[in-house]
Parts: sequence; C-alpha cells; structure tokens
Amino acid sequence: MYQRILVIFFSFLSLCIFAQTYEVQYVSSYNGKITADQPLTLVLASEKENFILNTKIREQKAEFPYEITKIEKPSNTVISYAFLKNNEIISTSDLETVGKQTFEFTNETKKILGYTCKKGMTKINSNTIEIWYTNDLKIQGGPSVLGQSLGFVLEIERNKTSLITAKSIKKIKKIDIDKILDKNITSTDQLSYKDRVWKSRFTTLKVFENETINFSDDSKSSNDIKRFAKGTIILKKIKFPEISEGENIFVELKQQSNGDAYDRTGTVFFIPQDKKESFLDGLENGVKTLPVYDNGNGKQYFGITATENYNPVVGMMRFFTAFGINKFNNLQLKDKSWQTTSPYRQDITELKPSLSRKELWIGTFIGNYDKGGHKVSLEITIHKSDQNIHKNNTVIPLFNTLNIMEMADQDYSTMFNQDKGLFVEFTLKKDLKNAQLRYITTGHGGWENGDEFIPKLNSIFLDGKMAFSFIPWRSDCGSYRLYNPASGNFGDGLSSSDLSRSNWCPGTVTNPNFIPLGDLKAGKHTIQVKIPQGPTEGTSFSSWNVSGVLLGTE
Repeated sequence: MYQRILVIFFSFLSLCIFAQTYEVQYVSSYNGKITADQPLTLVLASEKENFILNTKIREQKAEFPYEITKIEKPSNTVISYAFLKNNEIISTSDLETVGKQTFEFTNETKKILGYTCKKGMTKINSNTIEIWYTNDLKIQGGPSVLGQSLGFVLEIERNKTSLITAKSIKKIKKIDIDKILDKNITSTDQLSYKDRVWKSRFTTLKVFENETINFSDDSKSSNDIKRFAKGTIILKKIKFPEISEGENIFVELKQQSNGDAYDRTGTVFFIPQDKKESFLDGLENGVKTLPVYDNGNGKQYFGITATENYNPVVGMMRFFTAFGINKFNNLQLKDKSWQTTSPYRQDITELKPSLSRKELWIGTFIGNYDKGGHKVSLEITIHKSDQNIHKNNTVIPLFNTLNIMEMADQDYSTMFNQDKGLFVEFTLKKDLKNAQLRYITTGHGGWENGDEFIPKLNSIFLDGKMAFSFIPWRSDCGSYRLYNPASGNFGDGLSSSDLSRSNWCPGTVTNPNFIPLGDLKAGKHTIQVKIPQGPTEGTSFSSWNVSGVLLGTE
C-alpha cells in the first residue's frame, strides 16, 4: 500500500514538473532596430499544443484580417485560423510542413533569457534561416512553424537582418484563448485559405467580368453595363470608398481574343462629370456635340481638350492587345507554348484625388472591327501601404487625343502635322505646388514609314517655354512573343510583335511619364505638345495618341 502511494505521488510530481504551460513574448527587429509600438508575438505552449498570435489579438484589439496558428503535439499538425471580419473565420490544416523541415546543426550554443540554446540552420527560398532552440523547457514550441520538432525556439534570424527573439518567459496555469476561438469556423483547403486571406487584405472593386468588346450592331446596353460605338466601348458606374493617404490603387485588366487576330489600341478610363459637359454626353448624343479643337490643319477634333465647361476622359491605363491571344493558340510553332491571357496591371495611385468617395463611369475601349472582338475582365484594388510616393491632392484633366469613339466617327489624332500641334489653355484657381504632367504618348501608323515604327521627339511646352522633350520608344517588344500567336513571321526571321515601336508593344501597358513643372501660380496657363508627325502616303497616315493630366498640391 505504501509503495502504491509513493508511485502515485511521484507520478503526480512528474506531471507537475514536466507538463508545464508557458507564455513567451517575442520582439521583432530589422538591422538591429526595433519598430516602435509593435504588437509582441505571443506563444502559448504546453505539451499538447502551441498557439502563435500577438498581444493585440489576445486583447481582441487587432484589425482584420489577422491569424492565429495552432500546432498540435506530438503530431505537429499545423492548424491555421484566419479572422477575415466579424463572424467570418476560416481554418485549414497542414499535416506535412513541420515533418518536411531539414536542418544543419552546429556546436554553437548561447544563452537566451538564461536558457542554453543550440543552433540549427535551414534554407527557405534562398533565405538563410538560423534557429536557436532550447531543450531546457522540456516542451516544443516557438514563434513560427519553423523548428517545432527541435525544442523550444527562442530566436529566429533571417539573412542576418530580420530577427525575432524572446524577451520574456513565464509559467501560466492554462492556455486561455477559448473566447477568441469559440466561434463558428469554416474549414477549407490550404490554397483556398491562402487566397481568401490574401484577398481580405485589400479592397476589390469588380468592374467587368468576362465582358465582350466587339464591333457589332447587335451590341446592346444592359442595366449594369452601357455599350457604345457598336460595342467597342463598355461603361459601368463604380462607387469608390474613401481612400486614405497611405493607400495605393491598382487597375488590372485581363484580356483575350474572341475573334480579333490583331494588335489593337486599348484604354481603361473614367469620365469626369464635374463640369457642365462630359464625354458621356458625346457618347449618348454624338461626338460632334462635344467641344471642338481646331489647330488650323483643316480638321476638327471633338472632345479631346479641356475647356471651361468640359473635361476630357482620364486614361487610367493605356494598353495594346496581343495578336490573337487564346483564340488563335492553335497556330502552333515548335518550342513555343502560347500564353492564354494578357494581364495588364498598373499603379494609378496618383489619380486618388479624382477617385476617393466618387461615383464614376469607368470604361474600357478596344479599337477593333471584329464581331467576336475581345473578352475582358477588369477590377480595381485598393491597398494599405507604407509606400507613399504620390502626395498630390489635385488632379486636373487637360487633354486626351485617343479617339475612343473611333467607331462612332471620332477622328484620329493627326493634329501634329501642324507646328501648333496640340495647344491647351487652362486656369488654376489656386497655386499648385510640385506640379507634374502625367503624360502618356504612343505613335501610330502601321507601315514601315509610319510613326509607329519611327522614333519621334515629343516636346512639351509650359507657358510657351520648353519644359521637357524625349523620344518615346520601346525596344523590348520581342519579350512578349509568347502572347502573340497570330503575329506574322517575316523573311528576316522576326515576327511583327518583335519590332520596336513608338512607346508600345503588342500585349503590354504603356507607362506614363511624370514631367516636373515646378510650382505654378494661380491664373491662366498653357500646355503645348509638338511632335514631327510623318506625312501621309496614299491612304496610310500617322497619328499620335497623347494624354495629359496635371498633378500637384493646392
């Protein structure tokens, strides 16, 4: 009897000694500098389970989305919980990651918070990771899934720059986060989990989903989407949330051929409606109802320049379709695997003042004469970011010569055959600091002597004085050959999509130039663009699509 009591006593004593529960707090640093006011990483660990979170999550003060990781012992099953928003929690399980980890070990040791630690090293995606772990705590755990099978990880260092290290260890009676996880949780697979967590970190505005842009009398508007110029223009009204100073905006278009085999000019744009007239009036009532620009060359150009009562469309992104992507992927060539979608993505954060808290008509145009045309999907995403390059609070549309209503009788931009070129007068109501011209330019004329294939100097004049000049030219078009299955092959061994062009390549975005103009005083100003446009040859002619938006801080 006495011996049985001793056995029970020592068994109980053993559990008290070895079945401990710990709370470990970690601090992060980069290049030796600790970020101020950072939430501390928190590990709650016992012999059976290990939770990884941070102090804000435990206090239930964390902003969505946030995650808690649980590692079940001894199987080292990783269960991830993502809190996407109120009453929306998802989870996924991973049985393999910890078991697949491999380490190299050294004889180095060091003390962390009084515990003797050993060193293990591993490589992840070319990153060198050093892990310091101790066996003194008699349980396994740590601030990440790395090293969960080694012991208790007290420090992780990546590439000798990023460091997370334990700052305190204390024993606790139990792991008490039941009130955080005591909610409805939906299980999903690992890829779906990662995708939903990633997408929850930014705001997505869906504009178009697999919509057709074609040339057909059968193209009709619906309740949500307006179609103009025989279907070559599609429009949808989008309401933007308030966009703060520390947020970035991206526009992303995915495009495929639905029958058109050629490279075409395209644009994503919005229609300013803050003046008496707008481009929408021209779409609904005819292009000739818009203000006319006449530079004396005998032609009239409608709706391209700002006036007292009118603002032209703002090009969010200029792009060029590839030759027949997806639809013509049956045109096989040896050792070439064609892409199926052209992705166009661009940062448009500088346009934030025109978008935040606004309801705007967002449009996409692809110039084509094909009944099948093209398929497009468009979305705009808004991201919280520490990067704050564009600090302007003002966006002023000045000109856009791209003939978006080409299939509704809007003429090509051939005004640069005169020395006057493009001339715009505008009035600033207030002083404008750090003014910039957001300038997009592409030359067109698709034959060997056309401006599409000949470098031409673009000169921009502010108030009659040269402000900037450059030659827009792209020599990297051949990089996108796999997006262009229907591109013609020539006798010299090149294809059409390989050829260098005036600032555009089939299947790519044309980036804007940001031209510094200094500080501008309130009052009247002028902007003039001059380009030595090439002469007409028979029925072939050159033209230049240029757009200009004035940025700055009032």
